[in-house]
Amino acid sequence: MATYAIVQTGGKQYRVHTGDTFRVESLPGDEGDLIELEDVRMVSEDGDVKLGTPSIAGAKVTAEIIGNGRGKKVIVFKYKAKTRYRRKNGHRQNYTDLRVTDISL
Repeated sequence: MATYAIVQTGGKQYRVHTGDTFRVESLPGDEGDLIELEDVRMVSEDGDVKLGTPSIAGAKVTAEIIGNGRGKKVIVFKYKAKTRYRRKNGHRQNYTDLRVTDISL
């Protein structure tokens, strides 16, 4: 069995393996920088599972920033019938792409 971890960042949890690429909400840093994610909720090493309460002390996932960008535009349209109430709003979420380089306890 492979080593993997569950990490929380941006209010969401992600299951990551070493070498995985995943997209999270925007994090500070430039392309090529290394980031340490220290809110590790669970680590599994060859079937040996360690759970945190809520996070594991001393565990961290090191990841490299691959790039930053903005997601697709989402249109938010509010409408109430018979009252002439209409509101149209657009939103583009910033994101950061990360590649996991190391999972350590």
